[in-house]
Amino acid sequence: MRRYARHYQTGEPIPEEPLRRLLAARNFNQGFATVEYTGSALLDIELHRYPAPEALDVARFEQEFLERIGMPQEIGLRHRPAHFQHLFAGGGYAAGYYAYLWAEVLDADGFAAFTEAGDVFDPALAARLKDIYSAGDTRDPMELYRAFRGREPTIEALLEQRGLTAA
Repeated sequence: MRRYARHYQTGEPIPEEPLRRLLAARNFNQGFATVEYTGSALLDIELHRYPAPEALDVARFEQEFLERIGMPQEIGLRHRPAHFQHLFAGGGYAAGYYAYLWAEVLDADGFAAFTEAGDVFDPALAARLKDIYSAGDTRDPMELYRAFRGREPTIEALLEQRGLTAA
């Protein structure tokens, strides 16, 4: 921010106080958003597991599911089942909301490898990451990720990124 957030006439960098406030606010409401999205992802998975969807009372199913998982009424769902139509249009997009959340976990955990290395442009680490991308679907994705990271991904980096850890 100090490098790019500059006054358009003087070129002076953004003052420290507004910068500090911006950085402090970046994780505002992340707990709410995470629970809201996770609820939709879990409901999406549950809908895909239902054995007889043609007989499903969607409103009742949603209500019972949310009660069962203890979803706070104050939060609700980001996406309701009516928004899931594209998820049921074909087999290639099943449980898509969960897949979005999982992609965020992989992104945050993978980027954490670079911050842990102390260089977000670490060439050796970047080469290992390239190996994952270039392998495509030739090997098990988790096997490829373990080869890159040395372990399976965890949610900790995503929670930290969202400001949801005690750190």
